[in-house]
Amino acid sequence: MTTAIDRAPQLRRPNRVRVRWLVVVLCVLAGLCVLSVAIGTRDVAWADIVAAFGGLTDTIEQAAVTKRIPRTVLAALAGAALGLAGGVMQGVTRNPLADPGILGVNMGAALAVVIGLAWFGLASANAYIWTAIGGAALAAVFVYAVGSLGRGGATPLKLALAGAATSAALISFITGVVLGRNDIAEGWQSWRIGGVGGATFDRIGQMLPFLLAGFAISLLSARKLNSLALGDELAAGLGERVAVTRAVAAFGAVILCGATTAMCGPISFVGLVVPHFCRLLVGVDHRWLLPFSALTGAGLLVAADVIGRIVARPTELDVGIITAFIGAPFFIWIVRRTRIREL
Repeated sequence: MTTAIDRAPQLRRPNRVRVRWLVVVLCVLAGLCVLSVAIGTRDVAWADIVAAFGGLTDTIEQAAVTKRIPRTVLAALAGAALGLAGGVMQGVTRNPLADPGILGVNMGAALAVVIGLAWFGLASANAYIWTAIGGAALAAVFVYAVGSLGRGGATPLKLALAGAATSAALISFITGVVLGRNDIAEGWQSWRIGGVGGATFDRIGQMLPFLLAGFAISLLSARKLNSLALGDELAAGLGERVAVTRAVAAFGAVILCGATTAMCGPISFVGLVVPHFCRLLVGVDHRWLLPFSALTGAGLLVAADVIGRIVARPTELDVGIITAFIGAPFFIWIVRRTRIREL
């Protein structure tokens, strides 16, 4: 039976157009993954790539390719997680400025990890991830609570301001913890930028169950997010439990952000840029928008990793720097285009 959601004109987009874009996005992602394996600080031949995929590491070039493969996989998974989390957060808050970095979620995860390292001796990857998820959840709840205060509730402007203020405060707390601990200061300085270097399949395997859970929860929330897009009152009239829907979808996004931040550091702006771009391709129907956000986020982070290796040869730039260069101007553009009524 056709529902009011399915009849809503703002969700209509010919499926044949969406399928065409799906093919394009998959082809681009595959090409970027090939480039990520082929390009680095050391030049390699196609024969070395083929040999490395066959398990050979007889030469330095083949060994270099072998190290790039898990790095590419981690970049794709992290980008997919952040892109999907951004789409979910924008749907939950109905806020075009929502992003794990802008709303302070990534910094909440980072602070939790730093406290765990400094005072509780975190050692295992699972401990990192659970701690990061807890910190991300607390930050998300705090920012939403603060942004909901006053007249008008959680407006986009108030959420963005609350997230920015919270991120600044959390960075100060992190700095205060790290300054007194030289044993973790060096690792924090490199981790805080956000990167995918040093990836191994063991690390990926430890974060994969968390990502799969986050992907499943987020994608299964797509239809309910369509209901929320119609407004809380109409969504409740259609039988949705608005508070539960928001909490479940946000929990999926928090899992994705926490697990990704624990492994890669706080990477910003992927969750902001990607959903807006995907809406131009497939419209605002979350049943299409969220999968496209995951695929496009994967492509963006893989591309950022490749660019970071090219522009700074013979060294490289972390992906967090590249995404900031891309995302900061886009954020300013979104702010200028979004009509926001203040308090």
